[in-house]
Amino acid sequence: MSAAPPEVSTLGDGDSADGVSARTALNLGEVDRVLGGGLVAGSILLLGGAPGIGKSTLLLQAAGRARTAGAKVLYVSGEESRQQIGLRAERLGAESAGVRFLATDRLEEILAAAGAEKPDLLCVDSIQTVVSEDVASAPGTVTQVRACSASLQSFAKTTGAATVLVGHVTKGGALAGPRTLEHLVDVVLHFEGQRSGEYRILRGSKNRFGSVDELAVFRMTESGLEPVADPTSLFLEDRPESVSGSAIAVPLHGTRPLPAEIQALTVRSRYASPQRIATGFPARRLNIILAVLGRRAGIDLGDTDVFLSVIGGLRLTDPAADLAVAAALASARLDRPLPAGMAFVAELGLGGELRAVSHVEARMSAAVKAGLKTVVLSRSLESSMDRLPGARFADTVSEALRLVEEP
Repeated sequence: MSAAPPEVSTLGDGDSADGVSARTALNLGEVDRVLGGGLVAGSILLLGGAPGIGKSTLLLQAAGRARTAGAKVLYVSGEESRQQIGLRAERLGAESAGVRFLATDRLEEILAAAGAEKPDLLCVDSIQTVVSEDVASAPGTVTQVRACSASLQSFAKTTGAATVLVGHVTKGGALAGPRTLEHLVDVVLHFEGQRSGEYRILRGSKNRFGSVDELAVFRMTESGLEPVADPTSLFLEDRPESVSGSAIAVPLHGTRPLPAEIQALTVRSRYASPQRIATGFPARRLNIILAVLGRRAGIDLGDTDVFLSVIGGLRLTDPAADLAVAAALASARLDRPLPAGMAFVAELGLGGELRAVSHVEARMSAAVKAGLKTVVLSRSLESSMDRLPGARFADTVSEALRLVEEP
């Protein structure tokens, strides 16, 4: 006898028009903005980061804020005991101290407790420690991680519990475990920074419910992670003056323009193939800019080792940073510092032309707020932007670099 067919429903039945009611707000700085408005019911999120960077602290704080806002929360730890998590919760405050907690690394116990608690938010720290009795392999192996993640995903989809899995990263910075884990989840967030530093950045690399370009900045304090509400000038702190190879870009991170310092260093190569090393900037894009500088601006770096770095751990994918990269490279090659208080905002074409970018007024406003006095833009924007103080215009990268030499 055949089984009864599954129930089929119509999209939108019983759901809100904007989806807000189907999300669990974490109310922790701008984490909800990074998520696109909060955690979607029934979704599964993977939070990755290096050991000791503060993943557990961030998750426990978020769990506490969600509980205070009325959500039912269950926090599961397979790495630390109740006493260890309890000490951290006391340090973070009463919000986190009231979270329901379970210390186990057994998948079956996690599912049983979650079935009984019926949480709106389930936190599992970490997925690499969870073990299923049905899988004959050690914790953290590809087989275990895949099987346990699939079971937790099934639980999330059938119960509607938003689920957060903490994941470790490898020495190379990639998320540990099978690649299928990233395809399995709905959202992948990376928590980054230097353990010795006080600032942390939360960014997305996958989000089925929002943008992956948004980011949130936190400062690590004795009482936990403190959101940085306005990081406009944060990444320009301690910028050296009168040093060649340093330029300022104003890229967009999601909807927010955020001034960033780009540093370049060029040295005569000792090898047949010069090195091209970029941190925080696409290597292929760097090679294109180097070619344009050589062909269109007369700045040949073909026999030179080039090192490029975006300060503060930022990653720039916005083409509006092209001109700033070119300016930093030219400054390093000529060993000539760029003027203080000057930013560069334009995309660079293969013909050496400067192309206009979007949200220029917002970028200009952020530059002024960060204490910058001049912004070099594409001349195609002159008719609409010449009213803004500090705006200077150029047609080509060569002309933009000549503007730098003018008083």
